[in-house]
Amino acid sequence: MDFYILLADDDEDDCMFFNDALEELSIAASLKTVNNGVALMEFLNNNERGLPNVIFLDLNMPCKSGPECLLEIKESEKFRHIPVVMYSTSFNLEVMDQLYHNGAQYYIRKPADFSDLKSVINRTISTIKAKGAQRPLREEFEMQP
Repeated sequence: MDFYILLADDDEDDCMFFNDALEELSIAASLKTVNNGVALMEFLNNNERGLPNVIFLDLNMPCKSGPECLLEIKESEKFRHIPVVMYSTSFNLEVMDQLYHNGAQYYIRKPADFSDLKSVINRTISTIKAKGAQRPLREEFEMQP
């Protein structure tokens, strides 16, 4: 069975790079993308029987931000079991602490280098497959390539 990934990101290029990186990995995975937080929550609510194994969630999106979506997901009985990986270009320790506190599984800084992107996606998916929804310690929260 495929590992089902949902990517919520408003940057089309970032979505394309993520998809290209995923295709080059030897992971049996399928990817669905949505381009804003409202679309993410609508998708989850309309597909309760086909929920993703993991959500990669951009921090800054239109309509509803990544942190708002994270709270909504983790407050929902139906969705809180889904690991959420925050995925952003920004690096702010206070924001990362808050995201960890609010239930995010991992935090990835979007790498500019394609091989680093492949590496960090592979590492994150492998870790989630191995550990499921078990959250890491705070010092292991940021996933490195």
